[in-house]
Amino acid sequence: MTFVPGALDEPVRSRRNHWNNQIATHAQMRPEAVAIRYRGEDITWKQFHERSQRFADALARRGVGFGDRVLILALNHPQYLEAVLGITALGAIAVPVNFRLTPPEVAYLVADSGATAIVTDSVLQPLALGVRAQAPALNTVFVIGGSTGEGVLGFEDVLTEGGESHTPLDIPEDTPALIMYTSGTTGSPKGAILTHSNLNSQALTCIRAMDLTPDTVGFCTSPLFHIAGLGSLVPYFVLGARFVLHPLGAFDATEFLDAVEAEQATAAFCVPAQWQLICEEPTVKERNLALRMLSWGAAPASDSVLRAMADCFPQAQNVAVFGQTEMSPITCVLEGKDALRKLGSVGRVIPTIAARVVDDECNDVAPGEIGEIVYRGPSLMLGYWNKPEATAEAFSGGWFHSGDLVKQDEDGFVWVVDRKKDMIISGGENIYCAEVENVLFAHPKIHEAAVIGRAHEKWGEVPVAVVALADPADTLTLEELEPFLNENLARYKHPKHLVVVPELPRNASGKVVKVDLRKDYSS
Repeated sequence: MTFVPGALDEPVRSRRNHWNNQIATHAQMRPEAVAIRYRGEDITWKQFHERSQRFADALARRGVGFGDRVLILALNHPQYLEAVLGITALGAIAVPVNFRLTPPEVAYLVADSGATAIVTDSVLQPLALGVRAQAPALNTVFVIGGSTGEGVLGFEDVLTEGGESHTPLDIPEDTPALIMYTSGTTGSPKGAILTHSNLNSQALTCIRAMDLTPDTVGFCTSPLFHIAGLGSLVPYFVLGARFVLHPLGAFDATEFLDAVEAEQATAAFCVPAQWQLICEEPTVKERNLALRMLSWGAAPASDSVLRAMADCFPQAQNVAVFGQTEMSPITCVLEGKDALRKLGSVGRVIPTIAARVVDDECNDVAPGEIGEIVYRGPSLMLGYWNKPEATAEAFSGGWFHSGDLVKQDEDGFVWVVDRKKDMIISGGENIYCAEVENVLFAHPKIHEAAVIGRAHEKWGEVPVAVVALADPADTLTLEELEPFLNENLARYKHPKHLVVVPELPRNASGKVVKVDLRKDYSS
């Protein structure tokens, strides 16, 4: 048989297993089926595909090609997803960015990634233009919802401008699709390079762990610049299932329940702080909800929140997912059938990856002992963009070092003890902040809590508790807290100082920003 490259181009491309082809398949096979619901409006798979391809055309006409980087600085819109798919259709790399950052912080990401174009929206356009003023290489700005000024282009305008179409490319699965910058809670953000293959692994994990089917109706509340947002949508691209994209803003539990009820969503992911607010909503048990799968992750959940979820949603599976951006992100899953039996665990390592729990010399620790969990597998990032030293350190010994301290029981279930960098060593004793925080969460006056270390002349470090109270008008002192701590915690683990604040600082993924707490309260 004689192979003719031109004749084989389309069959070769169509065999590639990535989201551009998955969406093209749904556009071909079920063109009028709904892909995205947003603010009560439907977007079909055909519309999703065609608009993504037209945006790829617009990028190509402006010189964006294979391997180039394009920033996305926007709220949750369907056009955000169209932009991501248009970027990756060219073999270029999408760089989602936290919109809560300042212009200098975003300019750092522009310089680090080498991006030459940015997609923003009308709300964030002033921020994007402020970034462009500090990063001259950012020569093209696309705006969702309007445009003004030189070099600023309306997203809708470029979809209808006409002109030459891009040349379809064969994009291998190991091609980078995303640079996802870590939240930077402990230092400068690092860009994790995620490939199409990584995202396919994530999709299979979600489909299996959450029992997703083509009939599932997903509900996305997470910001799309976070892997918990984009990562949660990848299985819907594979299955051709419908999902609801929830607008961003200050989280409102009543609005969430209204939307979930109206859309009859069957699956929803929220961070624990959001589930806590949802369970406290007065009408939660009176709703006509179709939810059959709840999932949570991105931050630890206290026992009290997990019990509240079980009480408010007895008909739904409660699936915990654990991982990190560098792993695309899920590494462990606690299935609904084990949620109460193994309360507090993040579950077992998923079947598609290998993991070990090791000491500082990378030796395996025994079940029940605390060590760092390290990984290998198809969901592991290529490395950190532009940071070979950080990549080499993370991959030391041939395994990816997560920085998460865990213990594993005889059944293989994993309990997260703390972040390695959060552990406090006081008088030679290890104090795990997450353990102390879990006890504090159970106190009736405390709504949320974080523990940090403070330097101490005698002990080296001592724990400091920073708490927000359930009733802002209430008060709490360390002396008042002491009897409760005596019943629940070894004395050497007790916080030596208590700081009461209106609320804890959190990043967009719901994680407490401990770097801010350390700056304010560690001395």
